Amino acid sequence: MTLAGLFVPLITPFTADGALAADALERLAHEVLDDGATGLVALGTTGEPATLTAAERAEVVTVCARVCRARDAPLIVGVGSNSTAASVEALEGLDARSAAALTVVPYYTRPSEAGVLAHFRELAAATPVPLVVYHIPYRTGLSLSTGTLLALADLPNVIGLKHAVGAVDEATVALMSALPADFAVLAGDDVFAPALLALGASGAITASAAVHTAAFAALVAAWRTGPVGAARSLGHRLAALSAALFAEPNPTVIKAVLAAQGRIPSPMVRLPLLPASDAATRAALSVLAEFPATGTGNDWYCGPEGATLKR
Repeated sequence: MTLAGLFVPLITPFTADGALAADALERLAHEVLDDGATGLVALGTTGEPATLTAAERAEVVTVCARVCRARDAPLIVGVGSNSTAASVEALEGLDARSAAALTVVPYYTRPSEAGVLAHFRELAAATPVPLVVYHIPYRTGLSLSTGTLLALADLPNVIGLKHAVGAVDEATVALMSALPADFAVLAGDDVFAPALLALGASGAITASAAVHTAAFAALVAAWRTGPVGAARSLGHRLAALSAALFAEPNPTVIKAVLAAQGRIPSPMVRLPLLPASDAATRAALSVLAEFPATGTGNDWYCGPEGATLKR
């Protein structure tokens, strides 16, 4: 599998009484693919997997796999925890229709970097599908060195990295300059996605893309093939949108916006998350209103020199 393009980590929609809204999930999956997503991510952090039951997690994967099979699109499934043995067991039971597994750096336990490598070595040896390492230090408490990230890239069956370190720092620049040719970095921190794409990331896993997939798909395409001026301008606008969508804990504002768009039945999240505030929802909708409506076929007038990006 080659990791390139836009992968949208889907929210898990709930009804007003908190039940899984599988029909809405299937509809949303088709919509983001219609609007230019390369593939889907099921059970990423945005999907609230920690508060889903085992049966609900299985249903989410079934729905997303069915859509991806029908649309010939790759599905990445979030699998893994801070337990190596439990992560191996989860990988071994992964739906065979999955193209890859998104596996988080062990959280809470705070192992050494050597322990992180040993963890992923065990997972890579057991997995039936390729692995994408999810590096998100502000959730895991571990910030991995460039050397460790490159060592992970050398492991068999590890094909990529979702990079979400909350910055474009010196380590990120060093990583992007030393990547093996067969290893992909996907921008995973929405506000910094445009900058990481400019440094050479092959694509993105961005939750914000659920609310306006076409714009993020255009951004990824523009940084890969040009025009650069248009990519830069659109990136600035999408960074502002992402900042508004992440003003409160993910995915609360995204769900509120999708509900306001009529695309999911409610903005419900599960405790300990609380629904987005009215102020945050209004602010995000205000930024979103500056973009053309999806499905209109509009050009993207992005560049200061008047360059356009066609949908």
